[in-house]
Amino acid sequence: MSSSDKQGEPDKVLIFIIGAIVIFGLIMLSSASSVIAYNAYHDSYYFFKRQLFGLVLGLAAAWFFSRLDYRIWRQYALLLLIASIGLLLLVFIPGLSARWGSSRSWINVFGFSLQPAEFVKITFLLYLAAWLEGRKKKLAEISRGLGPFLAILGLIALLLMLQPDMGTLTIIALSSLVVYFIGGGSLKHLLILILLGLATLVVMINIYPYQANRFKCMLDPSFSPKQYCYQINQSLIAVGSGGFFGRGLGASRQKFLYLPEAENDAIFPIISEETGFIFSTGLILLYLALFYRGFMIAKRAPDDFGKILAIGLVSWLAMQALINIGGMVNIMPMTGLPLPMVSYGGSAMLAALVSIGILLNISRQTR
Repeated sequence: MSSSDKQGEPDKVLIFIIGAIVIFGLIMLSSASSVIAYNAYHDSYYFFKRQLFGLVLGLAAAWFFSRLDYRIWRQYALLLLIASIGLLLLVFIPGLSARWGSSRSWINVFGFSLQPAEFVKITFLLYLAAWLEGRKKKLAEISRGLGPFLAILGLIALLLMLQPDMGTLTIIALSSLVVYFIGGGSLKHLLILILLGLATLVVMINIYPYQANRFKCMLDPSFSPKQYCYQINQSLIAVGSGGFFGRGLGASRQKFLYLPEAENDAIFPIISEETGFIFSTGLILLYLALFYRGFMIAKRAPDDFGKILAIGLVSWLAMQALINIGGMVNIMPMTGLPLPMVSYGGSAMLAALVSIGILLNISRQTR
């Protein structure tokens, strides 16, 4: 009898939540991307069709990982760390690397663009979960706990800063802090890590002026309305004009090339504009429900590895959603992070659904 035959049923509520997010996301992507797709490719469904391709791959990967015993990754912890570093180094290889704006976070493979950092969110969490489980009783010692953790996270952070990809760095750093604490790290060490993170943020703001401008725009959107704060101003116009019930599906005005990246990280303002407060709030509640189901899966996991991993994966997805939305409504600086399973992007969709597959496998073995 195979290991998959011994497993129970996957968490059906989690499957329903993911299905609702993905289906709603496809509908909204079809609308939000139609104008820019026609303008750039003379095909209103260009982004929608490419997203469907990524979704099919993602669903196949989710099914595969939901059947594969998650505990198999424990024995490959070191290889997963090496894979994380290797993936981040790919973007520096001439001929393979591809730039997007000021960032070189992409690679070109057979005509397709891939963002390796999206998969590092998974491989690095798998490594940390195995590492923390094995060192639970030694985490109180700086030489065996906080020191090595800082060195490993620092290396990953350095490679992301060189790209630069501050959005992904933020998510990896935050999810790493969560799993470090859940894995047995002390509150004192957690406070040290937070202070070091804030110090790193100050350094990054001084190295990359555009980061400072994002904070200025959050504090005062009128600081540079036609340049640095243009996107946040257009985003706020879209969110505000949606009202309670929205303009109606397909009736957005901001998607007519006023709001940059309407198909990508700025899709939430289009959702708010077209469907209003009710549906946009409903989407936020779905992400919160996703976190709750992941938390319950972690709580019932049969071992510490499963508990730490489940919390890490679901924290990543929920925090990324809230950071994206927070940036679009100007309660925090914009990060350029996509809205999980909604924004256009094959790499992000595939990575998110792989993580869901792993979560489902843990749920099949919960107590």
